[in-house]
Amino acid sequence: MTPSPRIAIVGAGPAGIYAADILLGRVPGARVDLIEKLPAPYGLVRYGVAPDHPRIRKITDALHEVLEHPSIRLLGGIDVGADVTVEELRAAYDGVILATGADLDVSLDIPGADLPGSFGAADLVAWYDAHPDVPRTWPLAAESIAVLGAGNVALDVTRILAKHAADLHRTDTPDHVLDALASNPVRDIHLFARRGPADVRFSALELRELGEQRDVDVLVDPAELELDEHAELMLEQFSQRRIILRTLREWAERPRAELRASRRIHLHFRQRPVRILGEQDVTGLEMERTVSDPLGRMQATGELVRHEVGAVYRAIGYRSSPVPGAPFDVDRGIIPNREGRVVGPDGAAIPRLYATGWIKRGPVGLIGSTKSDAAQTVQHLVDDLASAEPVVAASDPLAPLEGIVDWAGWLRIDEAERRAGAARGRERTKLVDRDDMIAHARGRDIAPAGPHENSTENAR
Repeated sequence: MTPSPRIAIVGAGPAGIYAADILLGRVPGARVDLIEKLPAPYGLVRYGVAPDHPRIRKITDALHEVLEHPSIRLLGGIDVGADVTVEELRAAYDGVILATGADLDVSLDIPGADLPGSFGAADLVAWYDAHPDVPRTWPLAAESIAVLGAGNVALDVTRILAKHAADLHRTDTPDHVLDALASNPVRDIHLFARRGPADVRFSALELRELGEQRDVDVLVDPAELELDEHAELMLEQFSQRRIILRTLREWAERPRAELRASRRIHLHFRQRPVRILGEQDVTGLEMERTVSDPLGRMQATGELVRHEVGAVYRAIGYRSSPVPGAPFDVDRGIIPNREGRVVGPDGAAIPRLYATGWIKRGPVGLIGSTKSDAAQTVQHLVDDLASAEPVVAASDPLAPLEGIVDWAGWLRIDEAERRAGAARGRERTKLVDRDDMIAHARGRDIAPAGPHENSTENAR
């Protein structure tokens, strides 16, 4: 009898969990190990979505159901490249899927980008989402802030920086973040997009949320909403862009006498960053006005505009970290692959090695779009299984590792967070310290969860 294939998936975020679900649907007898660097699963949903977006975080309910499958083992706290190598995994499994996502900011190559007070959005998001591997403190000292970007991450950063801490008390935000936001002195946040209002990548719903915050006004200069030939064409073709422009015009038409909030968000279009000003710290930002040609290509005008700000956040994109032992295309920020099959320097597919999610195609698309991406990768893996000899491993490379957080351990962490939240009148409060998370996973301080079929003790 042919043994059931064993598959390792590195990364327990949406991309990895969707891949596991699809794989088990196509190969019902397969056994899947989901290997995660952090003590908690869910990746971007847990550590990349703003805390005031509970409807997006509800995706974890669906991911939770997948992880309950008896053929899946969740193995958290394992750093591939340090605790175990890709080669060791390839030698022990019939297939290895890399689904490690994108965790770094795209750099901004302009003078002053390295000044204190110049930050990447990914770092701020990790801080307010209580990532266990980032510092607990954040320097919220500026009264005027610039955010660079025209996507939903830029909106998230702008919204959280403008939000009053009291309006996050019902979320899972930990106390150290709430305390910092409560003392945030910010009064003005300037959000800059390089292109015009018909070319931004915001979703219409998230844009409108900017104006739904308590004691926050959104200001738009009507002159910045003038449309050129390219913009008119975009509005004819895309309904979402028409909705976005309608929202912007509503804000631009508000009488200034009605704008009395203590915090203001200023939206600017057709400006690109030229340099960040300051000697010891950020003191301002120099931008150049842009225009679009009939094909939508951005053109520089040479007209410079200066804004006095004390901090600059770039939200211009994410990039992936290399996975030690796997090929990596530094220029594109992905693992080189052909439809999910990882290829080496010679262009040949590396046996039993695959990629899915942002590490495969770059940081584009919404969380749900990783499903179709995973389906493509999994299908190639399934096709390869049909013609490959089963792997007979001499040993399990994960067996000697200590401190693994399995499914039962994660349920204990989850319960501890829910208890902490209940004490504050909310659904949960995140645990932040890695050691605390592991302690709860081992059953300290709370009653252990009941047995689960995919814990390390019960698997195989």
